[in-house]
Amino acid sequence: MENSNLLLTYLATLLGLLAIAAALIVRQVFKTRRVETTLNRLQNKVSKEKGNAQEYYELGSLLLDKKLYTQATAQLKQALIAFLNLVKAYIPLILNALGYAYFAQDQYDLAIRHYKDALEKEPGYVTALNNLGHSYERKQLTTQALESYEQALRLEPDNKTAKRRADSLRKRVAPASEA
Repeated sequence: MENSNLLLTYLATLLGLLAIAAALIVRQVFKTRRVETTLNRLQNKVSKEKGNAQEYYELGSLLLDKKLYTQATAQLKQALIAFLNLVKAYIPLILNALGYAYFAQDQYDLAIRHYKDALEKEPGYVTALNNLGHSYERKQLTTQALESYEQALRLEPDNKTAKRRADSLRKRVAPASEA
C-alpha cells in the first residue's frame, strides 16, 4: 500500500513536470513563430518596396536579436537615412544600435564612433555611455572607459552596469598609480 502511494506520487510529479515542460516549449514555439513571421513580413516588404524608418529599425533590431550583425547594420543604416528626414529624436537610438552591431563584430573603432555620434545628438544617453565604456574596455583604453562610466553615473547614480564596471576599472587603475 505504501509503495503504491509512493509510486503514484512520483508519477504525478513526473506528469506535472512534463506538463510544465510542454507548456514552456509551446510558448517558445509561438514566440519564435511570431518573431519569424514579423521578420519575413518586414524582409519581404523592404525588398519589394521602400520601407519606412520604423520598419527598417524594427527589422534591424530583429536581426540584432538573431545575431545577424552584418544584415542588421545594413537595415539600421537604412533606418537612419529614413529617420533623418522624419524624426530626429530616434537618431541616437539608431546610432547606438549601429554601434552595438559593430561592437558585436569586434569593430570597436566603428562602434565608438557611432556611440559618440549618439551622444553628440543626445548627451544624456546613459546606455550609449555604458556601451562606449565597454568598447573602450575592449580596446584596452581603461582611462577613457572609466570616464564614460563615471559620466553615466553622474547622469544616473543608480546605474548598476556603470557602478560595477567603474569599480572594476578603479581597482585596475589604482594599483598602477600606487606603484
